[in-house]
Parts: sequence; C-alpha cells; structure tokens
Amino acid sequence: MKNKKKTLTRSIQRPFRFLLRTLSPIFYVKCEYKHITHHKLNLNNPVRYTEKLQHLRLFEYPKNPEVIKCASRDGVREYVKELGLEQYLIPIYGVFENFDEIDFNKLPNQFVMKCTHACAFNKIVLDKSMLDIKKTKKQFNKWLKTNYGKKTLELHYSKIEPRIIIEKYIGDSSSLPTEYKIHVFNGKAKSLYVVTGRGKDIRYNNYYIDWKEFDGSQFNGWKKTDHPLEKPQKFEKMVEIAEILGKKFPFVRVDLYNVNGQIYFSEMTFTPARGTLRLDDDKCDFEMGQWLKIN
Repeated sequence: MKNKKKTLTRSIQRPFRFLLRTLSPIFYVKCEYKHITHHKLNLNNPVRYTEKLQHLRLFEYPKNPEVIKCASRDGVREYVKELGLEQYLIPIYGVFENFDEIDFNKLPNQFVMKCTHACAFNKIVLDKSMLDIKKTKKQFNKWLKTNYGKKTLELHYSKIEPRIIIEKYIGDSSSLPTEYKIHVFNGKAKSLYVVTGRGKDIRYNNYYIDWKEFDGSQFNGWKKTDHPLEKPQKFEKMVEIAEILGKKFPFVRVDLYNVNGQIYFSEMTFTPARGTLRLDDDKCDFEMGQWLKIN
C-alpha cells in the first residue's frame, strides 16, 4: 500500500512539475534548490557557490553561444581544436543524425555511444556481440526526442542539435577509466574531484588543486575511497589544459581522463548536478562562492 501511495503521489506531481517548469522556471528552481540543499535561494545577491551556479544556469549560460557550443559533445571538439588541444581528444568513429545511420559492422568490438545534447545519455559497449541493437535503438530514439535542457532547466542544452557521437573506448575490459573533474573559476583551477569505481563501487574524492584533501566539498551523500589516491602523472599539465579550456567562462568543470600518463579530454559541464549540490560542510559552499565572480 505504501509503494502504491508513492506511485500515486509521483503521478500527480509529475504533470504539475512540468507545468511549473514551463510557466515559472525561476520559482521552480527556487523550490528545487530549497528541497535539495535545504537553503533558501538568493538570486538577487548570491553568495554561495551553489547560488551563483543557479544565477548562471538561469540568466547567463542559456544566452552564451560559446557555452552552448562547449556543452555539446560534438561542438566542444571544435572548441578544443581551436585552442590547439586536438591531441587530447578521444578518437571518434562518427557523428550521426539518427540511429539508422550507424553501421555497426564497421565499429570495433568496444566503443561508447553518447547523445550530443544531454548529460548521461550514454551507452558503453564492451562486447559488440552482446549488444541488443533493437533495444539500444529504442533507447536512443527516446533520448534524441528528449528536450534535456527543458527537462532539467539547464536551457543551454536546449539549443544543441540532438545527434549521436560514437567514441573509442579508452578503459580496459575490467574497469572504466578514472575521471578527473577540475573546477575552473574565472579561468583559474581551484579544486577537483576524482571518480573511481564507476559501474562497480563508485567513489568521489575531493581535493584542492594542490591535491590537499577538500572533504567538506563532498556532495549529495557520495563517499570517498577507503585509501588516499595518488596524484596522477602529468597532473600539472591537466590543470593547464583545464584552465585553457575554461578561461572564457565564469565557471566550468573540465572533465579529463589520465590513462597511464596519456591525457584525454572528456567534456565541459557548466552547471554540475544543476547546481543543486548539498555539500558535506556548508562552509565550503561559501568558500567556493568567494572563488566565483559573476556579473
């Protein structure tokens, strides 16, 4: 009975949420922010890091053509090339307008499929012979029709053409590569978090950019590893790449991989988790807020 009540409640709330997002996006974001962070959102005089992300999310980034370009998984590749960093791009097998354009016979045994206009609309293929093409087509057709920006009120995504990009898989057969997510504030890298164990036992370790632990910035209940992580090879080069890519923006998270010293660019994220981050130590929200200068 309890589960049925929850299902009924969600079915009532879902159309209401859609209506509220459409008619009053600012009010919706304020409610969402309050519900997740337990803080009242001040958009007139934002002080917290998470408040400033909401300001950028609502008022600045949807109007910035370079943000829109760099939020796109294919557009950002052009941006990386323009800045002379093409050597760090993951090789791709093509960009496709629709699923039927893909010739799976020409693809290797392992690859990664992603939608260009959204976050987390991905499929990692580790064994092509096991891929259910019919099921995968149905999923990607649904994703391609989804207005992700409107759904999440990260409206810079709404102006990206939905397509499918297929990348080379750079992990190994037993694990996905470690991710280094570097936060760049007004062109300066200040902190990062490292994601390990994705797909198995995911952990998030937070650091200042000098690799000192920044545990208070852990967010949304994630846990760190039981052991300290070693700074990767060529970390200073990774920071340099992140700052070059992020220099034009008030804030961006630059995601990189480092596979045995080979650096790969992954993506640029302008409003992580829609900016609705619940930090372990509330003081860190203000500390990071001081790093971010907005108009």
